[in-house]
Amino acid sequence: MSVDQARRALERVTRALPASEDRPGQRQMAEAVARAIDGGRHLIVAAGTGTGKTLGYLVPALVAGKRTIVATATKALQDQLASKDLPFLETHLGVPFEWAVLKGRSNYVCLQRLRELSQAGDGQLELEEMAGTTRVEIKRLAEWAGTTRTGDLADLDWSPSDSAARAVTVSSDECPGASRCPLGQPCFAEGARARAQAADVVVVNLHLYGLDVAAGGVILPEHDVIVFDEAHQLEDVMSDTVGAQIGPGRFTTTAGAVRRIIDDPAVVGAIAESAQLLRDVLGPHAGARLPHPLPDAVQSALVTARGRVDAALGALRRVETDVEDAKQRRLRAQQLATRLIETIDVAIGAHEGSVAFVSGSPDAPRLEIAPLDVGPVLEEGVWSRRTAVLTSATVPSSLAARVGLAPRSVDTIDVGSPFDYEHHGLLYCAMHLPDPRSPQRAAATHDEIAALITAAGGRTLALFTSWKAMDEAAAAVRLKVTQPIITQRDLPKNALVKAFAEDEATCLFATAGFFQGVDIPGRTLSLVIIDRIPFPRPDDPLLSARRELLGPAAFAEIDLPRASMLLAQATGRLIRTATDRGVVAVLDPRLGTASYRWDVVRALPPMRRTRHRADAEAFLRELTG
Repeated sequence: MSVDQARRALERVTRALPASEDRPGQRQMAEAVARAIDGGRHLIVAAGTGTGKTLGYLVPALVAGKRTIVATATKALQDQLASKDLPFLETHLGVPFEWAVLKGRSNYVCLQRLRELSQAGDGQLELEEMAGTTRVEIKRLAEWAGTTRTGDLADLDWSPSDSAARAVTVSSDECPGASRCPLGQPCFAEGARARAQAADVVVVNLHLYGLDVAAGGVILPEHDVIVFDEAHQLEDVMSDTVGAQIGPGRFTTTAGAVRRIIDDPAVVGAIAESAQLLRDVLGPHAGARLPHPLPDAVQSALVTARGRVDAALGALRRVETDVEDAKQRRLRAQQLATRLIETIDVAIGAHEGSVAFVSGSPDAPRLEIAPLDVGPVLEEGVWSRRTAVLTSATVPSSLAARVGLAPRSVDTIDVGSPFDYEHHGLLYCAMHLPDPRSPQRAAATHDEIAALITAAGGRTLALFTSWKAMDEAAAAVRLKVTQPIITQRDLPKNALVKAFAEDEATCLFATAGFFQGVDIPGRTLSLVIIDRIPFPRPDDPLLSARRELLGPAAFAEIDLPRASMLLAQATGRLIRTATDRGVVAVLDPRLGTASYRWDVVRALPPMRRTRHRADAEAFLRELTG
C-alpha cells in the first residue's frame, strides 16, 4: 500500500461527511499510519481534539488490507466506532470489509443460566432467594434474549440491576467453554467470538486486550495491526490485567457457585468465611505495599483459604449426576474454584519483578500483584509480533519507555488539533495564590473560584484532585455566588453532565473521574477550573515501587509526565468544537514558578497565557455578552 492510496481514500471518505472540512492533522496521521504499516514500525501519534483520529488510523489499515484490532479505553469510544465510524466507512470507503465488536463474556446473556433459572427445582429455589424486582427483571431479560441478535446487555433500552445482570451472565473464570456446554452453539458470547474471528476490524477494550496478552493470545483472533486508542492508559491497564488480584468478593462468588450444586453447609460456609478472613488480614494494609514474602498473617490466611477451596473442588469432583443443568453448575463451580486456587498460588509464590500491595478500602481490600515493568510482557506479546499504533489526544513524554518500546523501533509524531486555541482559549495561572501546602490556601482558592464563576455567569466545570477539596470548595463557594452548584456526589455521571449541559448558569464541581471522557460542547461550558497540578499520590504503592526502581529519574519519568498528561486531559474539556471559546484557570502557582513548569505547559493546548485574573474575567465577560 502506498501513502498516496491512503491519502486518496481518506479524501474520498471525508468528502462524504455531512460537514466536510480539510483536516491537515488527520491527513498527516493517516499518512504516518500507512508508512508504519508498510514499514512494520510502531507509531505513537498525539492527535488533539477535533483531529478525527479514528478515520486517521482506520482508513490506512483497511486500505492496506491488514487485519486490525482497535483497543479503546472507554465504552463511549467503542460505541462511536460501532455505531458511527465503521458503518460510515462500510458505505463510503470503497473497500469491502467485515467488522465486529468483542467484549468480555460477562457482557453477554448466558443462555444456559437462563435455562437453569427457568427450570423447576433448583432454578426455582434460586429465584425464590432473590428480591421480587430482580425476578421481574430476569423475566424481562429472558424475553429479550429470545429477540436479540447479540445478547449484549449494552443493547438493552433499559438498565437491569447488578443482581439481575449477575444472575444471567457468567464470567470468563466461570464459563466451561462452548464444547462443554449444551448451549455452546447458540451462545451469544461464542457468536461474538466467531464474528470477531471472521472480521477485518475488531473493536475491543484495553482490558480485554490486556487479558489476551496475559493469556498468550488465546482470546482474540490473530491480527497484523493493533491500535491502542487512548494509549496514555496502556501501562495502567496492562498492570491490572497481567498481574493477579484477589479479594473477598471472589470467595463470596465461588461459595455461591458451589452452593448451587453441593448441599453441604460446612464446605460452602468455609469458603464464604474465607472472604471475612481475607478482609480481616488485608484491611489493615489498605493502600500499602506488602513485603516479600508476604506478612505471616496474610500468607497464613491465603494458605487456609486455598485449603478450603481445594476441599470444595474435591467435593465437586465427587458429584455424580445425569441432569445436564446440574452438570453445568458443577463445571462452572469447578472453573471458579480452579481459577481462584491459581490466583492464590500466584499471590503466595515468588514476586520477582513484581510488587504486592493492597488496594481498595479497609472494608473492601484487594491484594494485587502487579509487574514493576510491563515492557517485557508487551514486547513478547505485542511489539515483537505486529505493528502497533498508539494514539491519544495527550501522550505522556515517557510513554514509549514506560511500555517497553525501543527508540529504534518507534516513530513519534504530534499532528496537533484543528482548533484555534490561540484565539479561542486563554490559560490563566493564579500565581498570586498560596502554595498548595499552605494553610492559607483553601480560603484564598475559594475566593478565586467565586470571582471566576461570577465573571463567567456560571458555565463552569471545576475539577479537584481530591474529594475533600471538592466538598470544601462547593460548601464555601455556594455562599459567595448566586449561580447553582452541583457536585459529583449529587447524581450519577451521565445525569450530572446532562443537568450541567441543560442550564448555562449551573456549575459542576467534580474530581479526577471528570478529567477525561466528558464532552460538553457549546456555551454551557466556558470556564474550566483546575485546583492544582494533578501529581500522582506519593504513597501510591505501585508507583512508589517503580520510583524506587528508577531512583533520581523517577520524577521526570513517572510523576511529571503523568501530571502533565492529566492536566492536559482536564484542559481538553474546554474546547470541544471549532466554535467553542473559554478560559482554563489553573489555581496552582507552581505552573508559573516551578523549574519543571515548561514541561507541563508544553503538554497543554497552545492557548494564550496570563497571570492576571482581570484578563481572565474580561475574556469571560466578553463571552457572556
